[in-house]
Amino acid sequence: MPEVTREDWRKGGFGLYLHWPFCKAKCPYCDFNSHVVAQIDEARWQAAYLSEIDRLGAETEGRVLQSVFFGGGTPSMMSPDLVDAILRRIRATWPMANDAEITLEANPTSVEAGRFAGYRDAGVNRVSLGVQALNDADLRRLGRMHTTAEAMTAFDIARETFERVSFDLIYARQDQTLTNWTAELSRALSMAVDHLSLYQLTVEDGTVFGARAALGQLRGLPDEDLGADLYLATQEICARAGFGGYEISNHARPGAESLHNRIYWQSGDYIGIGPGAQGRLTLEGARWGTSTPLAPMPWLAQVERTGRGEMEREIISPSDHLTEMLLMGLRLRDGLSKARLRAAGFDPEAAQVAALVDMGLIAPDSERLRVTDAGRPVLNGVLRTLLAD
Repeated sequence: MPEVTREDWRKGGFGLYLHWPFCKAKCPYCDFNSHVVAQIDEARWQAAYLSEIDRLGAETEGRVLQSVFFGGGTPSMMSPDLVDAILRRIRATWPMANDAEITLEANPTSVEAGRFAGYRDAGVNRVSLGVQALNDADLRRLGRMHTTAEAMTAFDIARETFERVSFDLIYARQDQTLTNWTAELSRALSMAVDHLSLYQLTVEDGTVFGARAALGQLRGLPDEDLGADLYLATQEICARAGFGGYEISNHARPGAESLHNRIYWQSGDYIGIGPGAQGRLTLEGARWGTSTPLAPMPWLAQVERTGRGEMEREIISPSDHLTEMLLMGLRLRDGLSKARLRAAGFDPEAAQVAALVDMGLIAPDSERLRVTDAGRPVLNGVLRTLLAD
């Protein structure tokens, strides 16, 4: 078994992702595993989450946990008591890093902002707000349940409550111009935010937007040229404001990068708990992919019936691990260690790498394989070249 399979995860770190599958409404662009229900029995969900923590903790005993991420869905629908019970069990199960990052995704409504102090008291030290737009017309188009004013109020409360605050914005929206996106992004950067996740709107099959697009009813989306201009303007404006694009869609002040997401991008190990949650675990000399049933109630029933909320695990071959390493790691501005790639069986001096260097898409760096600013907008093409047989 190659060394990369046994110990490589330690170079990426160890985290835990917990999926809360419920939302108050389904946004028309969203293809995440989220569900709208009338009632939620938190006692049942708490018992299931704690059971899974116990089970997976026994398999990974002694590992130092560096991050916990409550994602969804809308985790800010969870009561602070539920978050507290989960974090208490996590702290009793794994030793925690001194600088452990504990993130909770939240909608910026007044109701959910009212829970922020409870989340902080439970141990959450970072909140990620799904703001998505800073004008009410686009918030309505995106199916969001908050106004700009509510988002700004929730942000102020979050800033007073948590050590670190991030929020998301979507750009390349319907009828959006370069001028109004520039103004909107500048407004976001003028706030006392640590981290911004800035995503181009993508229209996915199986969403309301996907259905509208198929019928020719989703008008005003930017063409390819405007999309490229919006991306480049985003990078330039954020860089000038001191928010380096440390990953394709993520920008942060120095030191405020998302530790949890870095574990994914650096091919660390991470536990996935909850409906639809996936994980990567290196155990007994092999790297495994874990997955769970997507639908909330079947997942819950399976945990209650069998004591195991997973589907059958799949082994990740060394070649698949290398592919994942490149796909994820080259999203980061600082790229991947060439020594680590060599251990994984990839030659960072291969002819296709040299060709990409000559084209200005890969940096001429002796220690790391990293994509240049010119290469980042065409990363998919760079990856196809690197992964070609």
